[in-house]
Amino acid sequence: MTAPRAVVFSVSGPELTASERDFLRDADPLGFILFARNCPDPAATRALTGELRAAVGREDAPVLIDQEGGRVMRLRPPDWHDAPAARDIADLYGADPDVGQAAAETLGRMFGAELAELGIDVDCAPVLDLRLPNTTEALGDRAYADDPAVVATLGGAMARGLMREGCLPVIKHMPGHGRSPVDSHKQLPRVTETLEKLQETDFAPFRALNHLPLGMSAHVVYEAIDPDRPGTVSPAVISRAIREDIDFDGFLFTDDIVMQALSGTPAERAQAALSAGCDAVLHCSGDLDEMISVAKAIQALSHSAEARWTRARAARHKPEGESPASLAAELTNLLQGGH
Repeated sequence: MTAPRAVVFSVSGPELTASERDFLRDADPLGFILFARNCPDPAATRALTGELRAAVGREDAPVLIDQEGGRVMRLRPPDWHDAPAARDIADLYGADPDVGQAAAETLGRMFGAELAELGIDVDCAPVLDLRLPNTTEALGDRAYADDPAVVATLGGAMARGLMREGCLPVIKHMPGHGRSPVDSHKQLPRVTETLEKLQETDFAPFRALNHLPLGMSAHVVYEAIDPDRPGTVSPAVISRAIREDIDFDGFLFTDDIVMQALSGTPAERAQAALSAGCDAVLHCSGDLDEMISVAKAIQALSHSAEARWTRARAARHKPEGESPASLAAELTNLLQGGH
């Protein structure tokens, strides 16, 4: 059986158009990523995840979403529960480490339970970037703290909660976005810190959680490793920083390749990322013409990527099955200082 194509696509709205359905059947992407435009309500979202998998003829095709808490939540009230940002969880941890860690895990479980009801099985969270004085506001409160040990503890707890409910976490943005002073959605960040400092600090949370199955790259230039290319398209960053220094042998997605930090056409960006060592590309605009060009430019998962994806799927747990409402109530109690 041929491996799926090394790309994850989004679509334009809450239902597949006939053109999208035909394209996805022929392109056979690894999976899909959803945004708020795709999720008007629970019933429509459940229907869409079923449509997407039917289009490629694979019931196990992954469906991803960014559900971090705080500003980055594609699923919001009133149909889904609200949730705090990572910084709020870290503040709670600072006051009471046991309660903060429990809140991070319960948040992961709540999201995992909500996503399971919708047919979504991968959450692009937690963020393991450090929150530093010069960190871009685009990251800001999405990052837990400046202490790598705190970040690893709370990110690990959230990831554990997601996995308890059958959802795979994606640790991001590897090998670290915290020193970026600008928003990579809009321009290319450059990090001038020494490799030794990066290894000691920025890489540390990822190294602590390198056993997790999925990661996401950063569109950031690390001048100490590769002064010319952003991490996503840099063989040096992926091989040295991610695969060697961090020792991550999980499946590596790119961040969205249509962000303005990258240059070239979407097809050229996709080719560059896969050539650099990423396992699959995220293309998130929902623009069908772009998707067609990307699909033409790239092939099926490599043998190594296919092996990593097989291991990732095997890491998925059977959901424990607690209701999102009860987990939301438990999280509220923890946020209010309960035990």
